[in-house]
Parts: sequence; structure tokens; C-alpha cells
Amino acid sequence: MDPSEVTVPPLKDLTIDNITDNVKLINGQCPDPRFKYILERLVQHLHDFARETRLSQDEWMTGIQFLTSVGQICTDVRQEFILLSDILGLSLLVDSIDHPKPPASTEGTVLGPFHSHEAQSEPNGAQIAHDPDGEPCLVLCTLKDTSGKPIDGVKIDIWETDSKGFYDVQYAGREGPDQRAVMHSDEEGVFWFKAIVPVPYPIPHDGPVGK
Repeated sequence: MDPSEVTVPPLKDLTIDNITDNVKLINGQCPDPRFKYILERLVQHLHDFARETRLSQDEWMTGIQFLTSVGQICTDVRQEFILLSDILGLSLLVDSIDHPKPPASTEGTVLGPFHSHEAQSEPNGAQIAHDPDGEPCLVLCTLKDTSGKPIDGVKIDIWETDSKGFYDVQYAGREGPDQRAVMHSDEEGVFWFKAIVPVPYPIPHDGPVGK
């Protein structure tokens, strides 16, 4: 970029109190009104957080190192940043804001960090879990609209952990997906499958978020 073509608004000498306004002036040149607004609010809240907590350089460096390690552990089947968003409650908050539900409808939820697109389409009655240590469980469901009318042909994406509380993608050398399936409701809105009884499971401790 030619420096002569860069337009910089008049800035003040930086202080703790006015640095936020200076950053907003720079970002205020963003041509997208919505993105400009989001940037301004993000900067405002981040700066207010730093001022309120009197954040030190060492503390912020610890934060930077943490965020760096979160990015480094991400793979095509593991999204540690989604896990971080989940444990901060941000994922569900954003989903609730972006997808408000009408009365009498099921509450929304989030995909979480271990959802994958590897699940195979299965017919009703399929066995989706093959953990010999799991307690067998028959799952029978009916999808209905808010007036109680069954809905057919709906795609349902299902996944669960094994009996030890681990998802298939957490195992090195796995041969393929397990405890996962994609199904469709029938003309009566019904779908059913054979799985194992869900068990409590912690946040994975092999990554920076769990630690």
C-alpha cells in the first residue's frame, strides 16, 4: 500500500484514558457499518476490562500464551476455541440471541468441540454405538411442530461419548466414526436407534482449556 494513500484521522497523545477513543478513530474507517460497530464495542469492553482489573503485562502475556496454545491444538476434528467459547457460556448465549425460540419449542443447544461430519446415514433401529463396556440403551424419539403435529423427513445428527466419557475423535489411531449417526424422521415424525446409556464426562484435560 502506498503510504501517501493512507488517511489517518487526527489522534491524541496516548494516555490510559484516551487510548480507547484513538483506537475507535482508526477502526472507524471500516466501510462495513455492522463490523465497525462490533469492533468499537469489542475495543470498548476489552479496554474497560484491562482498566478495571489493572491488568499487568505479565498477566496479559499469560493470556496470549494461553490463546496461542488453544490455536495450536486445533485440528480438522477438534476445535479447542469452540470448547473455550462453550465453557465461557458464550456459545449458548450467541445461539440464544441469534436463534430465538417461539413458545412451546425445544430449547436450543450447541454443537460443541467434538462434532464432526463423518457420521454415516443410518436407518431407524440402527446400532450407533459399539462400546462393549457401555450399558445398552434404546432411544425412541418423536419430532413435532409447536402445535403437536409430527414432522417427517427431518435430518437428525446424533453423537455421544463412549462408556469412559470420550468421543471417538479423542482416540489416536481410530479406524472410523463411532457413537455417531445421521438419521431422518419417518412419516410419523419418529426416529429410533440403539446406543449406550450416556455417562457424565468432564471437559477434556489434554488441552489448554481443560487445564
